[in-house]
Amino acid sequence: MAVRISVVEENDELRASLVALLKGAPGLHCVGSHGNAREALQKIPLEYPDVVLMDVHLQDISGVECMTRLKSRVPGLRILMLARYEHSDAGFDSIRAGASGYLLKHAPAGEMIEAIEHVHAGGATMTMRIARKVIDHVCKKGKSKGLKLTSREQEIIELIGKGYSHKEIGQLLAMSASTARARLQSVYNKLQVKSRAPRILRFHKRPSV
Repeated sequence: MAVRISVVEENDELRASLVALLKGAPGLHCVGSHGNAREALQKIPLEYPDVVLMDVHLQDISGVECMTRLKSRVPGLRILMLARYEHSDAGFDSIRAGASGYLLKHAPAGEMIEAIEHVHAGGATMTMRIARKVIDHVCKKGKSKGLKLTSREQEIIELIGKGYSHKEIGQLLAMSASTARARLQSVYNKLQVKSRAPRILRFHKRPSV
């Protein structure tokens, strides 16, 4: 069955562009598009989407707050936050609050579709800058709570950020792809996000802004 997607984006032109992208992608089905958070909160629970594309910088209610309210009403809903410019605090706050991913709005169409499919499959996607903030957070927390990333976990994260697949990482580090995924899940668990820990983490490396 096609992945059902709702879009929440204030910019009319960009929202129309996202809807057109979804309609033209095999296996994806846009079930709703909304220009503000209040409309989204009213209608999305009735649309039964699998994934929501959410503008992180909504004006009436913040994207993070809108996401939190939606997830309380629709358990299991996966939300991919979108931003025009990479903002490490907003992205990190989104992940901490339960978002399944954080991506730039100007990401290539193929990358956007891949991120949606990845999130729907139970994974998480984020930019490399957000991934670095995740690492820094775990390291900082470790000073007070005894948590820290192992050298192997840091190696795997750096390789993911350079674009290597789990299979390639396994070959480089003499471990299985499933072990690489397990190490990444361990990092996510240490972050102690509110959402259920994903099976796979994927970091999209983007140019610095």
